[in-house]
This record gives sequence, structure tokens and C-alpha cells, in this order.
Amino acid sequence: MVKVRIPATTANMGPGYDVLGMALNLYNDIAVEEKKGETLVYNDGELSSDDYRENMIYTSLVKALDKYNYDYEGFEIRVKRCDIPISRGLGSSSACIVGGICAANELMGNVMSKADIIDMATEIEGHPDNVVPAALGGMVASMTVEGKVIYSKVNVPKRLRFVTMIPSFQVSTAMARKVVPSSYSKEDVIFNISRVAMLINVMNNGELDKLRVCLSDRVHEPYRKTLIENADLIFAKAKELGALGEFVSGSGSTLMAVVDEEDAESFREDIEEFLSKLDGGWRAVVLEPDFEGVRVI
Repeated sequence: MVKVRIPATTANMGPGYDVLGMALNLYNDIAVEEKKGETLVYNDGELSSDDYRENMIYTSLVKALDKYNYDYEGFEIRVKRCDIPISRGLGSSSACIVGGICAANELMGNVMSKADIIDMATEIEGHPDNVVPAALGGMVASMTVEGKVIYSKVNVPKRLRFVTMIPSFQVSTAMARKVVPSSYSKEDVIFNISRVAMLINVMNNGELDKLRVCLSDRVHEPYRKTLIENADLIFAKAKELGALGEFVSGSGSTLMAVVDEEDAESFREDIEEFLSKLDGGWRAVVLEPDFEGVRVI
């Protein structure tokens, strides 16, 4: 039996649309065992009634096995821990994809390199910003060139914490992409280029006083926030409470506030009290970057 742990990820991080992502210390654990006959999928010990052929762990697993001509008959797949909420902008689909591929790689005797895993995961997911940090850990800038993913790690100051504000409602990635425009003005493009370039340098240099301006965005957040009730109100409150900056996590519905580690718990208590007065079933969790990425446990 192969057991794999995969971290949650936050992507875009303000101006880094489909480019920036970071792994967080929130995890899913899966176990995969080969067996004869029909594949079975268990969630929290209960047999899933869904068609296993549509399960992303399974489809990613067999895609990797098929590519390397590995013979198999069936599997028992167990989701033993599922802390990453679904359709909340925290990389739940990427965790399934990366977890499935890494489980396959372990079954095959580690024939795939990290680059192989990342390229296949990106092919399945369609973009690299979540799957790359899920595979590598940390904060990563990534892009796809001629079918290959090129990536570079970004240093994250150890003082930073990410207060993750998760509502009870979902925002589908398809809907979030639908509301984003197909073209932009030159002014908006320059705005985002300057912010994402500065954000990477600010992270590398630890210039936390510049984070707020660097996390602003004109490409996706103004449109996606319309799908997240009270997003502007929550961002304003986070700023009032002393956050270093805020952004929509992935395509939403999760919102993120960046804070100093010394202020993290008091900030979480204050923002959670505020959130409790709003509709949406919000909860706040203090998370740290995960620097290891996917691992066999």
C-alpha cells in the first residue's frame, strides 16, 4: 500500500493570475493499494457510491501508469484525510491530481522525476499554478512553454502567516473563469506586470511593508469578487485589523489575509468575530507555507 500526503495550495496571490502559487499546511492523505477486480474508492472509511472512473485520483493514477505501460487490474483507493475543502480555491483538484500521479510513481518504483510529475499534472489540470507548489512545496512562479513547465521558487519570509477565511459556499472554477474578461487595456496589463514583479522581489527581500500594494490586481479579482458575497467588506475589515494585504485564493470562494506571525492569532479571533455576523458560514484558520510539497508517508 502506498500512502501519500498532499498540501493545499493558494494560487494567483493577487496579480499572479495562473502564475503564482503557494503550498499551505492543510492536507489530504490518500492510500492506494493494487487489487484484482473492480476498483473501490473509500472516503473516511465509507465506500463511495460515485463512479470510480470519474474520480480524479483514479484518473490521474491510471494516466501515469498507462504512460509507462504498467500492468494493473484494479485498486483500492482510500481518502484517509480530507482537510482541503472542495471548490473553495485551495487546490482540492490539484491535490487529487498530484496525489494520484505520485501514488502511481511509487507503485512503479519512482520512474518519474519531479519534472515529469509536474508536466503530467499540469496537462491534466490545464495550468501549473496549483499543481507545481503542491508537488514542490513553498511559493512558486511557473509557466508552460511548448508543453513543458518552467518554474522558479520564491522565498517566503518565515514571519508570514496566512489567515484563510473559508465560507460554507462554493465558487466553481468554471464560473470564476467565465466572469473574467477576454481582453484588457494596456494600463491594466502594466498595472499587473508591475505588481507581480514587485511582489516576487518583495517576498525575496522580506520587504513586508510593500506587500499591500503588490497584492492588488486588475485582471481577475475585481470580477471574481462579485461571486463572493461581502468580499470587499471583509477585505476592508482585514485592512482595518492590521493585515499586510489580502487576496482571493485561487478562483474563490476562500479569501486570504497576510499577517505577521506575532499578530496571527489575535487577528484570527478578531476577523472570525466579524465574520460570524455575516451570512456565508465563514471560518478563519491560520496557515503557514508548506515547504515540502507532496510526500510519501
